[in-house]
Amino acid sequence: MAVLGLLFCALLPVAAAAQVDVEPYVAEERFRDIKLSPTGEYYAASVPLGDQTGLVVIRRSDGQMTANFRFRRGTHVGDFWWVNPERVLISVAESFGTRDDPLPTGELYGINADGGQRELLVGWRVQTHQAGTRITSAKREERVAAYLVDRLADDDRSVLIAVRPLTRDAVTRVERMNVYTGHRTRVAVVPLLSADFVTDSRGRVRFAVGTGTDNISRTYYRSDDDAEWWLVNDERTSGRLERPLGFSDDDATAYLRVSRPKGPDAIVAMQVGTGERSEILRDATVDPVPVYRDGGGALIGVRYSGARPRLAFFDEQSADARLYRSLEAAFPDTRVEIQSATADGRHKLVLTRSDVDPGSFYVFDSTEKKADFILARRAQVDPRQMAPMRGIALKARDGTELHGFLTIPTGGAGTGLPLVVMPHGGPYGVFDEWDFDEDTQLLASAGYAVLRVNYRGSGNYGRSFRQSGARQWGGTMQDDLTDATRWAIGEGIADPERVCIYGASYGGYAALMGAAKEPDLYRCAIGYVGVYDLPKVRSDLNRVGRSASTWSEDWLGNDSALLAAASPNRLAERIKVPVLLAAGGEDLVAPIEHSTMMERALVGSGAPVETLYFANEGHGFYTEEHRREFYVRLLGFLSTHIGGAGPVRD
Repeated sequence: MAVLGLLFCALLPVAAAAQVDVEPYVAEERFRDIKLSPTGEYYAASVPLGDQTGLVVIRRSDGQMTANFRFRRGTHVGDFWWVNPERVLISVAESFGTRDDPLPTGELYGINADGGQRELLVGWRVQTHQAGTRITSAKREERVAAYLVDRLADDDRSVLIAVRPLTRDAVTRVERMNVYTGHRTRVAVVPLLSADFVTDSRGRVRFAVGTGTDNISRTYYRSDDDAEWWLVNDERTSGRLERPLGFSDDDATAYLRVSRPKGPDAIVAMQVGTGERSEILRDATVDPVPVYRDGGGALIGVRYSGARPRLAFFDEQSADARLYRSLEAAFPDTRVEIQSATADGRHKLVLTRSDVDPGSFYVFDSTEKKADFILARRAQVDPRQMAPMRGIALKARDGTELHGFLTIPTGGAGTGLPLVVMPHGGPYGVFDEWDFDEDTQLLASAGYAVLRVNYRGSGNYGRSFRQSGARQWGGTMQDDLTDATRWAIGEGIADPERVCIYGASYGGYAALMGAAKEPDLYRCAIGYVGVYDLPKVRSDLNRVGRSASTWSEDWLGNDSALLAAASPNRLAERIKVPVLLAAGGEDLVAPIEHSTMMERALVGSGAPVETLYFANEGHGFYTEEHRREFYVRLLGFLSTHIGGAGPVRD
């Protein structure tokens, strides 16, 4: 990795469908994210390193690495920012496997582009706990979590951070922090236990939104740094969520994402002088996701993640909108994101990605109007060999409209295919979208059609759709998956005798629940790091704290009999098809006890069950050899039971 040129690797072809080479799907991304320094002299990039993610700084002129930073096992560079031309601020995250995004730890580090002045600026971890780094002067140990609020473009030495004391019922505050010493001074306090903040173009904290232990959202506003906070929305009385997103260039207009009683969220413009509001952007189907200038700065529009992602701008004639439209024309059939830019705006770091491309990075020169390719995230994946994904819509049995995605193997007729139904994890707020998914592409390369449906409870389709999944584990959420499966059969896409259901985390629950609830629909089921006993899930959540206990009651329910009746391990006698269970012994999200209980119940009922357990893995498998073994077992299991291609074996 010392030289950027080493990253330009030849694309590796995917094996023929008779046997599938799993290597392109096992290999790590080369870089996850890349950002330009304000002068354009350097790249900073996050680099996957097996069970951790590090950071490197590379000089653009000669491709030489000038700095690197890494943590211990299971710890990641969650995000990073150039805070001036020479210094990078790094947020830390930890994860328990590949299936869930790493969770921020609330620690912030700083490092110079030349590798000097590595400092723990704020956080609870002391130097002795950070094996793998060379931090020379860690700050005092504090029981707080900190998150970046504003980089303060006009101040090279300071940033604004949100600070949350790790004590019971402590309120969140905003502080100005020196990026070299970690010294902090208080700027604002808001009466919320867990709050996010929005600043204006001058770096003044103007909005706060968050919850208390009741998990009720509240939004506060103030006119400047010296004004009092006033409550502009209380979810309990208004029945809606309001999330501030940013301000116009002149700070006269604030933009908020506001939920509606039915359908997707809208973007509302609020005139801060009068409080007058008007709805300015809303899609008929999906929620808006903010798009910012140059990956930061002012809010300029939104992205809608529908059957294909599309952009909408507040001013379609603005320079920002015209730039994005020209990039879309230059990179058709991709999702284009400007991730960072130099301070003068001339050079912009652009990421393009799609359903068949995990991502490619370019530097766009605004003066010369040309984009130079830097590298592909995963050079082992050849987009030309991948299977396109198409959006679908169907009606559930009660008339509710469902949306999802269907992937058909390349070169096939598209009818009478073996089908793998893949429910996403979460379940609440998570959703499948038009993007590269390695599991989908692996299965399509083996000859399977892949169906992914956003069942009730999924995000992206409005608050009411998400809330309609509350307490519906094994209920309407499961029925939506059943109805989508029958839709694929009815359309002639799937061979009804060759359908399997496979999922991870909540998706693992849905796979086993599907096999129990619909014993004649699926020919096999695969649960990866799943939960299978709902009373245990509720009990574990209740021990975490009041917020988790409130979430459990709201979304899972507290009727022990109903939870037991919706637990696959207690319905094992209904499961007649072969089952594959995979889990990690260090999983704190879905403890391996769920899988071993499910295994024992299946063995006791006489159902055929295979297992793949790794004692040192968490909520998903990180180790390359473990991921390889899982994919080999997955393809072998599916090939045996519904007839697709098997894996290449050594």
